[in-house]
Amino acid sequence: MRKKIIGILLLLVAAVAVTLYLAYNMFYGSAVEKSFTVTLTNDDSYSAKVDKIKEHIDHHFAFDFYADRIGLSRSIKAGKYTFDEGATVIEIARKLKFGNSRAVRLTINNARTPEALAGRIARQIDADSVAVLGALKDKALIEEMGFKSAEAMFSIFIPNTYEVYPDIEPEALVRKLKDESDKFWTKHTERVASLALTPYQIMTLASIVHEETNAVDEMPRIAGVYLNRLWKGMPLQADPTVKYAVGDPTLKRILFRHLEVDSPYNTYKVLGLPPTPIAMPDMAAIEAVLNYEKHDYLYFCARPEMDGRHNFARTHREHERNAAAYHRALERQNIR
Repeated sequence: MRKKIIGILLLLVAAVAVTLYLAYNMFYGSAVEKSFTVTLTNDDSYSAKVDKIKEHIDHHFAFDFYADRIGLSRSIKAGKYTFDEGATVIEIARKLKFGNSRAVRLTINNARTPEALAGRIARQIDADSVAVLGALKDKALIEEMGFKSAEAMFSIFIPNTYEVYPDIEPEALVRKLKDESDKFWTKHTERVASLALTPYQIMTLASIVHEETNAVDEMPRIAGVYLNRLWKGMPLQADPTVKYAVGDPTLKRILFRHLEVDSPYNTYKVLGLPPTPIAMPDMAAIEAVLNYEKHDYLYFCARPEMDGRHNFARTHREHERNAAAYHRALERQNIR
C-alpha cells in the first residue's frame, strides 16, 4: 500500500513538473519562429489588432492570458512593430502595451512648402518623403484637421522638437502635430484674444515676419508695423507675399511688374492677410507676433548698409527717404 501511495505521489509530482514546464515554455519560451513586421492602426479594433499578431505567433492561450492580466485591450498602441525570432508572448504583449521603446527626436522648422517639410521629416523617421507628403496632402485628412489645403495645414504646425517613434505612421504624425499645435494655442488663449486674431491668422502673420528678416531682435518691431497697418485698415504691402505670389522666394528686388501680379497673396493689391501662411514660421517669429512691440511705426525698409536690418518710419514721406537710400544702394551693387 505504501509503495502504491509513493508511486501516485511521484506521478503527481511528475505531472506538476511537466505542467509547470509547459506553462513556463508557453510564457517564457519562443513564440516567434520567424521574425515578422505588422502594422496596427487606430482604425483596427482590439480583436483585429490581436488577430494580426496571432497569425505569426505560437502559444495563443498564454498570450491571451497575459494580455488580459496587463490590460492590453485598454492600452494597446497603434504603430508598426517588428518582432524578432525567439520573442516570448510576454515580450510581445508588453511591447504592444508600452509601444516601441526607441523614441527619436523629430525636429520641424523653417519649411516653405509641404514638400520641404516632408523631406525634412522623412530624414528623421522610418518613412520616405513620398509617404509623408501623401499624408500632408491627403484631402480627407486635411478636411479632418479642419483645413482647406495642404499649404494651410502644414504651416500651422508649431516648430519644435518632438519625441516620436521612428515607425510612426505619417497620418498619425500629422494628427500628433495638429494636437501639439492645439495645445500650444490653448496656453496662449488670452494673448490671442488680445490681438483680435485667430491662431491661424497669427501664424500667417508670423510667416511674413519670418520671411522679412533674420534679425530676431527686429521681429517684434516688424510684427508691430504689420499689426498697426492691419488695425488701421491699410494694406500690408509685404514684399515676401509678393515673392510668394510670383513663386520666387529668391527675388532680391521687387519691381513694379511684380506688384501688379493678380494673386490673393499680393498684399499690395489685396487688403488684409493672405489666405494661408507663406511658410512655416520659426518660433522666434511666432513669439514676435504674440509679443509685438507697441509703437506708431507704419513703414519699414531695408537699410542701405545691406546688413539685413531695417529703418522704420512713422510717415510716408520719411519712408520714401529711407526707400530712396536703399534703392541707391541696390543700384550701386547693380542689383536690378
